[in-house]
Amino acid sequence: MARYLDVHPDNPQARTIGQVVEALRDDALIAYPTDSGYALGCQLGNREGRDRILKIRDLDDRHHFTLMCSSFAQLGQFVHLDNSAFRAIKAATPGAYTFILPATGEVPKRLMHPKKKTVGVRIPDHVLVQTLLAELGEPMLTSTLILPGETEARTMGWDIKEELDHSVDIVIEAGETTAQPTTVVDWSKGYPEVLRVGAGDPSRFE
Repeated sequence: MARYLDVHPDNPQARTIGQVVEALRDDALIAYPTDSGYALGCQLGNREGRDRILKIRDLDDRHHFTLMCSSFAQLGQFVHLDNSAFRAIKAATPGAYTFILPATGEVPKRLMHPKKKTVGVRIPDHVLVQTLLAELGEPMLTSTLILPGETEARTMGWDIKEELDHSVDIVIEAGETTAQPTTVVDWSKGYPEVLRVGAGDPSRFE
């Protein structure tokens, strides 16, 4: 059964955050709230966690995983950015955007798109997630919690606990979150292409 942790949305309890990070380092899979609905997350090196995410969401190996980053500097370690991407993405973050970019050698091959060698990256505008990432000290492998047959991200912790009680290890509750997923922008060809319109304003990339 999943542990259900209630965390203050604006002032996350250090002890609880510490427990979550300890579990992540011990290969736990968590469901956690972001600025664009709930997401599933695990450590980058957690091979089983990646497979569990694919199974929960009924996805194949071509799924674009996302690295949830704490800062633009951290994001720059994991993807290649030309000057135009650098300026535009820096101006749009933190926020509800996911950017698909060519991965650097820092990204494990199993997390890249098998043919394109790309990966998704994002910097959330969310106190809890930023606190979690700061304590973890590295990006978190993540995927929006949209279940098979659904089109929107889950928004309520208790609802996820009920549905995924035996599929995840921890469910974090931190108040209400929006159901809109991120706006996805593919910049892997050297120019922005909006693949999904979501919570982030797409007009700046159209």
